[in-house]
Amino acid sequence: MSTPENLLQKRDTHRENLFLSCAGLILPWLTPQELASISLTCKSLKHIAKSITVARSSDAARSFESLPIPFVNTVDSLPYAYFIYTPTQLLPYYRQCSRQFWGPVNPSFNHISRLHFISSSSNSLGEAFGCNCDSKCDGESNEEECPCLALRSSDVITECGPTCRCESECVNRLTQKGVSVKMKIVRDMKKGWGLHADQKIPNGQFVCEYAGELLTTKEARRRQLEYDELASSGRFSSSLLVIREHLPSGKACFRINIDATRIGNAARFINHSCDGGNLSTVLVRSCGAFLPRICFFASEDIQVGEELTFSYGNIRLRSDGLPCYCGSCCCFGTLPSENT
Repeated sequence: MSTPENLLQKRDTHRENLFLSCAGLILPWLTPQELASISLTCKSLKHIAKSITVARSSDAARSFESLPIPFVNTVDSLPYAYFIYTPTQLLPYYRQCSRQFWGPVNPSFNHISRLHFISSSSNSLGEAFGCNCDSKCDGESNEEECPCLALRSSDVITECGPTCRCESECVNRLTQKGVSVKMKIVRDMKKGWGLHADQKIPNGQFVCEYAGELLTTKEARRRQLEYDELASSGRFSSSLLVIREHLPSGKACFRINIDATRIGNAARFINHSCDGGNLSTVLVRSCGAFLPRICFFASEDIQVGEELTFSYGNIRLRSDGLPCYCGSCCCFGTLPSENT
């Protein structure tokens, strides 16, 4: 026979289980600061918060990639960088949970300004609107059969896209399958976080694309002013990539603005190198898609543990440019800087 005390105990246990169940759904959405605060309230919440921190540290991609991208920090106690992960370009969006409900990831900013400018001359703008492989590229295509491959040039790659009848296994959808090499995000005393190879990467291997929010030029300029003001404190850096493609007429410029400051992928951690780095940047167009994507390929054989780098540009307009710590023999001492 149940006593009043037993009934009260069962009721309290039920309430506690219900509370912890709800907490397990809510806590993954919290920032690191919010997690730290709520973990001080009771042991159960501390345990949940710790499991979330471990999950975030073990995979920056939050299971959105086929391979995990862990954080490695032997410099200080910061377990991970906090930003929202997206595997590809997207329109501005501000809240997201991972596939495994680990919560969003917001920026933990490096000490390096990341305003990149990449210019390309291309005659292939029109190729984004159509495809010749409706009848030939049927999912069993190879390099000899797929007509889209004939559209490739040194600085632009054209892949199969929405207008093609082939499946995702098509050999000409190389950059559309996400990260295919093992990488890790390593903390450095001067640079902050940086992306490193966690396997040997051969020359020419696709590494990843630069993913983030697609912005209008007006919004990109507004954000850069905001980022510059925040950077004046010395503890903020942006990851705003500006791509300028010169059209055949030579009179116009096709421009894309990708902001990975709040929302991005592992490419937001790629640091600058004054010697050009070990990654090359290539515009990738998909047939049927208007906007190209910027993708990184290994420009040389990359060894395990080697940092992945590329050149942010050669122009240095600002007299108060941030210091460069690339360590190359031709280091300019300051990072590239240009007006948006």
